[in-house]
Amino acid sequence: SHVLTSGDLGFGFSGSGRLLQAIRAHQKVQNQRPDGYIPEVVVSHLITSNNIRLLIKGRVDGFWQLNDGLRIEEIKTTTRSLQMVVEEKNPIHWGQLQCYAYIVAHENDLKTISGQLTYYHLDTGQTREIVRLFEIDTMTVFFNDLVSRYLAWLEMLDAWRLKRDRSIKKVQFPYPDYRTGQRDMAVTVYRTIRDSENLMVQAATGIGKTIAVLFPAIKAMGESMTEAIYYLTARTTGQKAAAKALMQLQAHGLAIKYLIITAKDKICFEPDAGCNPDLCRFAKGYFDRCRAGIKAAFDKPSLTRSVIEKIALEHTICPFALSLAMTESVDVIIGDYNYVFDPRVALKSLIEERKDRMTFLVDEAHNLVDRSRQMYSAGLNKKPFLSVRRQFKAILPDLHKTMGRINRWFLTVRKTIKSGSEYKVDPSIPDGIITLLYHFTRQADKWLSKNEPSDFRDVLLELYFETIHFLHIAEGYDDHYVSCFESGDKDSKISLFCLDPSASLAERLKKARTTVFLSATLTPMKYFSHLFGNGDKMRYLTIPSPFPPENRQVVICPHIATRYRLRNKTRPQVVEAIQTILTARPGNYLFFFPSHSYLRKVHANLEQTDLGGSIKIQTPQMAEKERRKFLAYFDDSGRTRIAFAVLGGIFGEGIDLIGNRLNGVVVIGVGLPAISWQNDLIRDYFQRKTGRGYEYAYAYPGINRVLQAAGRVIRSSEDTGVIFLIDDRFNTAFYRQLLPGDW
Repeated sequence: SHVLTSGDLGFGFSGSGRLLQAIRAHQKVQNQRPDGYIPEVVVSHLITSNNIRLLIKGRVDGFWQLNDGLRIEEIKTTTRSLQMVVEEKNPIHWGQLQCYAYIVAHENDLKTISGQLTYYHLDTGQTREIVRLFEIDTMTVFFNDLVSRYLAWLEMLDAWRLKRDRSIKKVQFPYPDYRTGQRDMAVTVYRTIRDSENLMVQAATGIGKTIAVLFPAIKAMGESMTEAIYYLTARTTGQKAAAKALMQLQAHGLAIKYLIITAKDKICFEPDAGCNPDLCRFAKGYFDRCRAGIKAAFDKPSLTRSVIEKIALEHTICPFALSLAMTESVDVIIGDYNYVFDPRVALKSLIEERKDRMTFLVDEAHNLVDRSRQMYSAGLNKKPFLSVRRQFKAILPDLHKTMGRINRWFLTVRKTIKSGSEYKVDPSIPDGIITLLYHFTRQADKWLSKNEPSDFRDVLLELYFETIHFLHIAEGYDDHYVSCFESGDKDSKISLFCLDPSASLAERLKKARTTVFLSATLTPMKYFSHLFGNGDKMRYLTIPSPFPPENRQVVICPHIATRYRLRNKTRPQVVEAIQTILTARPGNYLFFFPSHSYLRKVHANLEQTDLGGSIKIQTPQMAEKERRKFLAYFDDSGRTRIAFAVLGGIFGEGIDLIGNRLNGVVVIGVGLPAISWQNDLIRDYFQRKTGRGYEYAYAYPGINRVLQAAGRVIRSSEDTGVIFLIDDRFNTAFYRQLLPGDW
């Protein structure tokens, strides 16, 4: 595909059932061949060039001896017109067949060999056979040209990696001195990679975690311990920190190539084109131009979003497809957790190819628990099955009928929900739905594979993929899951809810040589280690704050209870505490509340005071512009700046308000997630498994929210500030032992 690809970027649908159909079609054709036909023959050819050993290997669908010599066959399946396919003369298909022909002829000292390309139509069962006679001289010229072009790419990669490794040996840590604990962290990361183990690092904010993990990982790469580094983040702030660290190393002489993967919906040039080559000029003819784009991108050491977009525009190619193409050749890939952990969007083929030769660096790893529960859960709503089917009753009667049965299944289960309840929980998958969904996907697959335009195609396609994901999760359903059926006024939903993501995460971690989890808040570590699916080869490292302890004061207000049932009663005390804090220590403060509702109620009380008009408040669903405005409100002008935000929300982590922009954080409550039947299910599950159900579902996630919010205060060695913890529970033995030791 590096040298023979051409044409449009293929976003045409080829359903999940096509692979099985293709296998059966191959077997059918092979069974029809005469005696002496040998199917599935593995062939290989080794080429040595300079420092590269290139093993070309494949499986010939079949060959047999005829009166005029040996014939090899390559079978291809299609749903398109056979006449159109034959006339197209696909260069990939003929190139593959000719490569096989050359290898077989070369190994058997043949002057000529015939090759047969057989096309099988999956819907009709018809075949078209095209035979060509290949001569050794012609094949040799074709094969050597093909290989030489590919070797040129490999030699360029090899030359780059030699240059990279030489620079890695020379590059030094980009700062004159390590911060306290930073060198211990770097050494531990290096040794963990060397020993093919995993590591959990809890390091206080400000230690410089990003450079302390990237630097040793790159040093290990220079010694061939790892082939690629994946720096995985939950938000763009983590991506920017990783890019900044790599640029610092580049400025100190490191030759390294890194790529930031930007989500497809954010980087797309033609969002309304639906990835249709007829509507998108960046998909039309993509493979005719992509090699020049890939070469241009390879010449750049830093493939940020803006760089990818610039190259894609210059070569008129899809920027997201270019990003994915570059993952094969860069040294460091920076992107969301999804690209490794989410079964729907993970870079599966690349990860499998580099199995045991990758290092995963998981930034702000405390976020991975909730994110992984979402990744490994699946849900389907009743409404789409009902609304979509109305659009094609006459066109697709069988599919219409199956979706009607699914709709009736939802109605039947809805009747089983107890009066007054909105949900039903079952330890197993409810009877009947899986069979119906398989029928739906097979029938939808058959029509979608034709890639025919229609008004309902996009909606049906989206529902198809949601169903495929649901069935994929159902295949791995075990005691880590429960089935949940929710019912409302206008819709119903069936969910496969992942209570414990540890087994699924463990499968992903097996793909890497080493995984390093890093965060300022992994409390307690055994809790996170359990949920991350870590085995026995796990190391733990805790590094306290490197900054002078006298720069930070921590104050507990133990006389105020903020439990949900007491909030109305104690709200006047909270208001009084806020006023006291601001009077005693004027400055810029972020107040964190357990919910938007409670925040608004306290704010309403304060509106009756002198503070009322000067408080900035976080609102639900704030747009990016509003977020920037919220943070810009904090300045170092000397005027008091007060803002109210929600624990666990967008301002609870990943923001830097350095110096006098922030003088203190006030945390009201212990951060418990909202009580819900989903969280209660998690509690009950872990109570059975560990005897710590409440801690796993509520207390541990809550304290990590508190610690993240508190971490906004001290961001550098010059920062000073105060942390106020308002809740009587902070003064109990349970919570005191969860707070950092240096507090």
